[in-house]
Amino acid sequence: MDRFIYQREILNMVLSLEGTERERFLSEFSQVEQNPVALYGWNVWLGWLGIDRFIVGDILLGILKLLTMGSMGLWVLVDYFLIGNRTRTKNLEKARWIYQSITGKSG
Repeated sequence: MDRFIYQREILNMVLSLEGTERERFLSEFSQVEQNPVALYGWNVWLGWLGIDRFIVGDILLGILKLLTMGSMGLWVLVDYFLIGNRTRTKNLEKARWIYQSITGKSG
């Protein structure tokens, strides 16, 4: 997912809310949001153990990555390019869920 699309969708959700709803959304989202750069760092440091995939919430892929030791580095290299987009996608899913729980409608 492109970071500009990600930022625009989050901003649209925030701007559509008023007062306490906006504060609640921002508070809840800031608690669950993952930083794509931090996940990239986890991939570089312990990616061969699948730690980055566990943190982002892809448990099955984390287990597979752990069992294959990152396919001897190949999977780590692929995740250099994929983990940021996957993190933003997971963050957007969380934001939509929070938005829907606050407003009762989909974002």
